[in-house]
Amino acid sequence: MSVERFDVIIIGAGLSGIGAARYLKKRLPGKSFVILETKPRMGGTWDLFRYPGIRSDSDMHTMGYAFKPWKHPKAISEAGAIIQYIQETAAENDIDRHIRYRHRTVSASWSSEQSLWTLEVEQGDGRHVQLQGQCIFSCAGYYNHNEGYLPEWPGYYDYKGMLVHPQFWPEDLDYAGKRIVIVGSGATAVTLAPALAEKAAEVVQLQRSPTYVVSRPSEDVFNTFLKTFLPSKLAYQATRWRTIITGALRAKRFAKNPKRAKGMLIDLAKAQIGPDCDIKHFTPDYWPGQQRICRVPDGDMFNAIRAGRVKMVTDQIERFDASGIQLKSGGRLDADIIITATGLVLQALGGIRYTVDGQAIEPGKLLTYKGLMYSNVPNLIYFIGYFGASWTLKVDLVADYACRMLKHMDEVGARQVTPRAGNDVFAKPPRRLPVTSGYILRAAGRIPRQGAEFPWTADSNYLGDRKTLLRGAILDDTLDFSGPKPVVLPPLQRAEPALQQAAE
Repeated sequence: MSVERFDVIIIGAGLSGIGAARYLKKRLPGKSFVILETKPRMGGTWDLFRYPGIRSDSDMHTMGYAFKPWKHPKAISEAGAIIQYIQETAAENDIDRHIRYRHRTVSASWSSEQSLWTLEVEQGDGRHVQLQGQCIFSCAGYYNHNEGYLPEWPGYYDYKGMLVHPQFWPEDLDYAGKRIVIVGSGATAVTLAPALAEKAAEVVQLQRSPTYVVSRPSEDVFNTFLKTFLPSKLAYQATRWRTIITGALRAKRFAKNPKRAKGMLIDLAKAQIGPDCDIKHFTPDYWPGQQRICRVPDGDMFNAIRAGRVKMVTDQIERFDASGIQLKSGGRLDADIIITATGLVLQALGGIRYTVDGQAIEPGKLLTYKGLMYSNVPNLIYFIGYFGASWTLKVDLVADYACRMLKHMDEVGARQVTPRAGNDVFAKPPRRLPVTSGYILRAAGRIPRQGAEFPWTADSNYLGDRKTLLRGAILDDTLDFSGPKPVVLPPLQRAEPALQQAAE
């Protein structure tokens, strides 16, 4: 079987993958690359989710690429405009021809003897092919596109109405005039509620615990003003930096005095909801910064509550029955449609089976290196955005760093680069993250973790990462640039025997 070979294989044609490809083409135009995308279209997350009202949960002047101005008037924008932005980026940089759709990467095996990754890829027709690459850019995101999180509720399958998970929204779902219960409290729930309320007879958002929700203008008036007398690129950069700096200052204030920050956020919600809604529905039991804050454009969620089109219920589910949900408080909610906006299922490495020199890689035993590589895994760069800021801010930095790393390898004649970690690194207690989001806590032990100290840590801090990734030196005491050199995992990182056998 003939095997195609590339310098770089990019996995995923979403916001990260297209951005990474653009940096690669501009910084290292001599490198050959291919983009493998499981779905039949580009867009990633923004193509997957199709539920009504889907939009960005971050300001698009920071969620857009550093190199391409966001020109759409809405800073909190709908998915269609974001997909168009990604498509424009691909077309403008001649990236489209490098994408292979309906190509699902099944496994990736590293050979130090060859200094190559060999990928087994399933095509849309079911046939399997192999591709080889010196380096992998993993841009597949951090959650499973084929599975959404669903708690185990008593009587769930007794319900006779329609059950919908937002990750798998039916395109032909007719909800006009229907009674709808949305189970959940995060960004998906607060996006769906006002959108569905425009046609539904009744919308109830049922949450076990509240989330911080704030209103933000959908249009950035500062950017609109700047564009009246500045070129769009300059206006974009000015708006982008204004958003970055104000966000960093806000995060610093929240961390310094979380009690005061919590009071401020609750007061803002109280001013929005009106007299008929209890503020308890917007009073979380955690501090700001421990979970993402939900931003609603132009207060659409609050407007729907004040107008009586959306009702909030904070309670726990006792059980489902044929016509609705019985609550632990003794109440019940009847519904024609129940939407389970209950979250994501995290997965590492895009769900791909990885081996290094015949040794199976167990994601939960990996340490993150500067938030872009993994312990003792050669020539693999992963792209994951920030928890408390825009995703693409980190993508831009990682892409720039990756190109500098590859350039350095060419200059010194290295064929592989590996963040080396011995037992002394793994033996130290891991750093505890100040997050309480359910989807992160549920994945503990199954996804890579942070170490005790730098460089085995990854902060959600763009300004700090600029110093490390954009201006910091590539060489350090951890990265091992070499020719063919076997990788032997330390005992604390080796996979369990069962996993090892499965990989073989």
